[in-house]
Amino acid sequence: MNKKEDWKLIEGSRYKIISIGGRDSSLETEGVFKGYATIGIEEAGLVIELGTEKEKSGEKLRIVPLHAILAIDVLDVKRHESSDED
Repeated sequence: MNKKEDWKLIEGSRYKIISIGGRDSSLETEGVFKGYATIGIEEAGLVIELGTEKEKSGEKLRIVPLHAILAIDVLDVKRHESSDED
């Protein structure tokens, strides 16, 4: 039996996140995943660096609360560089 692959967000990978926006609308956030942030005492969110690699000047970050996420599209996965591979 094959080992089940764990799915997780990888720092440095590019994602498009669709989340709850205003009334009867959604918000699309596309960018590079930078990590997680705590919001208040019990809430957490994803930290996304907005923009493309060409737009490095004026970098902006967006925190998307976990409870507001509707879908996540994986656009580009940054592969881990492992020292175990020869």
